[in-house]
Amino acid sequence: MSSNNDWSVEQLKEWDDKICEIARGYGLDWHEITYEICDYYEMIGHMSYHGMPSHYNHWSYGKSFERTHFMYNQGQSGLPYELIINSNPSIAYLMMQNPLYLQVLIMAHCVGHSSFFKHNRMFKNTDPDHIVSRMRNAKKRIQGYIEDPLIGQNKVENFLDSLHAIKYQTNRYDSPRKSRSEIKSNEIKKFNHYKKKGIILDFDNLSKQRLLKPDHDILSFFGEYYPDYYSDWQLDLIEIVKNESWYFMPQIQTKILNEGWASFWHYKILHDLNLPDEMHLPFLKMHNAVVRPHLGGVNPYHLGFYIFQKVEREQGLEACFDVMKTHDDVSAIRLLLDEEDLRELNFFAYENQKDGSAVVSEVVDHDDWKTVRNQLIKNTGINMIPHIYIDRVENDNTLVLKHEHDGRDLDLDYADKVMDHIREIWPHEVKLYTVIEEEVWEF
Repeated sequence: MSSNNDWSVEQLKEWDDKICEIARGYGLDWHEITYEICDYYEMIGHMSYHGMPSHYNHWSYGKSFERTHFMYNQGQSGLPYELIINSNPSIAYLMMQNPLYLQVLIMAHCVGHSSFFKHNRMFKNTDPDHIVSRMRNAKKRIQGYIEDPLIGQNKVENFLDSLHAIKYQTNRYDSPRKSRSEIKSNEIKKFNHYKKKGIILDFDNLSKQRLLKPDHDILSFFGEYYPDYYSDWQLDLIEIVKNESWYFMPQIQTKILNEGWASFWHYKILHDLNLPDEMHLPFLKMHNAVVRPHLGGVNPYHLGFYIFQKVEREQGLEACFDVMKTHDDVSAIRLLLDEEDLRELNFFAYENQKDGSAVVSEVVDHDDWKTVRNQLIKNTGINMIPHIYIDRVENDNTLVLKHEHDGRDLDLDYADKVMDHIREIWPHEVKLYTVIEEEVWEF
C-alpha cells in the first residue's frame, strides 16, 4: 500500500493489464517488465548506481547519492518519475510516494522505453538477457580484488578513477572494431598485392610500427595492444569498464528519441484508457510539464515527443515505428527537422564569451537555419563529450593522443586532470595535441 493510501498493488496490476492490452493493440512489442516499488531514499540509490540491482561500488556513486539526497531534502531537486533498465526482463522502479495517476503514466511510459530498448538498432549488442548477471559477476570480481591483501581498495579505486575519466573514449560510432591482428593481416595483404604489381612498400617499417592505424577505442587499445603492462586484475577492470560503457553508449546516443518514444506512447495509451476526471486532469498537467520546452536548453522529452508527433501527422504511425527502429538522435535531427520545425521549436545558435556569458549568434531564417541545426547536433548525445583518439605510439613508447577538434576548445583544467588519469594507466610518456584559439596546443 502506498504511503498516502492512494493506490494498492492490486490496482497497479489491473492498470498494467489495461495498458498492455492497449499497447499490444497498436503493435508494440517489449520485454516483460518487472516493477519494483521503492521509497524516495531507495530511488536515490537506484539513480546513483544506474538502476542496476548489483553494480560495483565506487566512491563517485556514493558522492552522487549524498549530493542528490541533500538537494532533495533541501527542496532544490526532485527525483525522476521513472527509472527503467535495459534488461530482459526490464526492471522498472515505482516510487511509493507517487499518486495513482502518476504510477499509471509511468507504467505506460516504461512500455515505450522497453520497446525502444528491444527494437532500436543501437541496442542490438547490449545483451539485455545477461546484463544483470554480468554486472553481478563484475561486482563480485572487483570486491575480490579489494579484499586481496596484495591489491587492496586504494589500488582498485585509483585505477577505476582513471578508467572512468576516459570511459566514453571508446566505440562511439557503433562500427565493428578491427583487432590488431586483423589490421596487420590487411596491411600484409595490401603489401603482397602491390608487390605483385611490382610496387614495393616498406615492409620492414610496417612490421616495426606499434600502431598501424589511429585507434578511436582507447579502452580496447590498452587491453589489446599492451596487455603485458598490466596485472590480470587491471586487465579485468579495463574490460569491465569498457563493456559497461558499450552498454550505456546507446542510451547516450538515443536520449531524445528514447524519451520521445516513451512520452508519445504514454500520451496515446492514457487517452485510450478513458481515465476518470480525477486522474485524467492531473495526467494532462503532468504530461505537459514533462514535455514542455526548457528555457536555455533542450528538453529531450519535448524534442523527442515533437519528432514522433510530426512523423505520425505527416507519414502515419507505421513511419513512427520505422524511425524508432533505425535512427539515433543525430540522424533523426539531421533528417527529420527542417527550417519550419526549428522555427516552431524556437531554437537558436549561441557563442560562449571569454567572460563566461553567451550571446545569440544565429536565429532560424532562410540563411542560417542549418547552422542552428548543426549546433544542435554538436550538442546532442555523445557529441557533447570531446573526441580523443590514439594517433600513434612513438619508438620510446610515448603515447600520442589527438583531439578531434570541431570548433570547440577543450577546457584546459579538465583536460589536464584527464591527462593525469591517462598517465596513471599508461606507464610511459603521454602527449595530447589539440587546438586552442586556432593554434596547435600540446599537453
